[in-house]
Amino acid sequence: MHDVILVVNAGSSSLKFQVYEVNDTQRLAMRFGGQVSGIGAEQPAFRVKDDSGKELESRRLDAVADLAAAQQVMAEWLRECLSRPPVAVGHRIVHGGPDMARSVLITREILEYLEALAPLAPLHQRNNLAPVHVIFEHWPDIRQVACFDTAFHRCQDPMVQHFALPQSFYDRGVRRYGFHGLSYEYIAERLREVLPQVAGGRVIAAHLGSGVSACAMVNGVSRETTMGFTALDGLPMATRPGRLDAGVLLWMMEQGMSHDEIQDLLYNRSGMKGLSGISSDMRTLLASDEPSARLAVDYFTYRAAESIAGLCVATAGLDALVFTAGVGENAPDIRAGICARLEWLGIRLDHAENRRNALTISHADSRIGVHVLPTNEEYIIARQTCETISGVL
Repeated sequence: MHDVILVVNAGSSSLKFQVYEVNDTQRLAMRFGGQVSGIGAEQPAFRVKDDSGKELESRRLDAVADLAAAQQVMAEWLRECLSRPPVAVGHRIVHGGPDMARSVLITREILEYLEALAPLAPLHQRNNLAPVHVIFEHWPDIRQVACFDTAFHRCQDPMVQHFALPQSFYDRGVRRYGFHGLSYEYIAERLREVLPQVAGGRVIAAHLGSGVSACAMVNGVSRETTMGFTALDGLPMATRPGRLDAGVLLWMMEQGMSHDEIQDLLYNRSGMKGLSGISSDMRTLLASDEPSARLAVDYFTYRAAESIAGLCVATAGLDALVFTAGVGENAPDIRAGICARLEWLGIRLDHAENRRNALTISHADSRIGVHVLPTNEEYIIARQTCETISGVL
C-alpha cells in the first residue's frame, strides 16, 4: 500500500476529511472522503464516499457534542480502513496572518502563532486548530501541515492590502488578507486544464457558498479580492453582512451592545439570514414567495455584480467570469441574476446551459466567457501537504 495523506477541514458544525494516496511519483489519488455533520445538534450523522461517489458508510450518531467527539468517530473509522497511519495530516487553516505565504509544517511555535490569530477569524480558526491539538496529544509522531486560505493573496500589491489608516496599523498586521485562497488556487490550476485559452487572461472567480467572496486574477495570480482583514468583509453571506459602514459598529456600541453581542450579530445573525428573517440557505430563499426572501436574493445578486464590476479595475478588463462553491456551482437563478446586472459589460448567458450547470454557460456571442467550475480545496491541501513534507516521504 502506498503512503496516504489525510486532509482535515474542521468547522463549527462539521468535520470533513479526505484520504489521498501518494504513488511512487508523488501523484495524488483521492481514495475516499466523508464528514461528521450536525456537531452539537440533535441528529448528527457520519457519511463516507469513495472516489467514484459510492457510499461506503452512512449512519446516524447518538451524540456528537464537539469537535473532539467528531474526531474520535473519524479516527475509529479510519483505523479500520487503513493498514497504517497517514504519513501526514493536512489542515485547512483560515488565517495565516502576514507571515504565512505558503503551507508550513506545524510545530508548537507555529501552533502558538496561529492560535494568536483566532480573534481575526473567530468562527473558523479555533475550530481549524482543534484537530491539530488532538493529533499532537494522541499521535505526536504524525506530521501535520497547515494550509492557509490567506496565502494565495500574499502576492498582491502592498497598496491593495492597505487600509487608509496610519502606517503603524499596517505594521501591526491590520491589512487586507483575503480568504478562500485554497479554492482560488484550485480554480486557477483547473482552468489551465479545461480552459487553457482562459487561464492566462483576466479572470474573476466568484466563490459563492456559505462564505462568499470574489477574486480578480491575471494569469492565475491574485490581484485583488473582496474579503479583507477578516472574513466579514466584502459580499453578503449566509449569516455575515459583508461590507458594512464602520459607523454602524460605533452606533451599536453607543447603544450599549457588548463586543460579544456585536460579534454574534455579525457572524451568526446577519447576511441572508438576517436580511430575510427566514433562512441562511439560498435554496430556501429561492423557493420562498415572501417579499423578504426576494429582497435578500436581489440584494445578494446586486452586491455580487457590483463587486465583480469593481474588481475589473484590478485586472484592467475582464475575459472570463467563473462561478464556484455550493451556490456558485448549483444555483442557476443566482448566476443568472448576477449576470443580468452585468449585461452592460457584454455578458450574455446561454440559459439552457446555465440551467444544467454546464462548464460554459455564456452564449456564443457573449464578449466575456462565463463558466461553472466545481472547486476542490481538499485536493490543494493534500498537494500542499505532500510538497511540504516531500523531503521526508
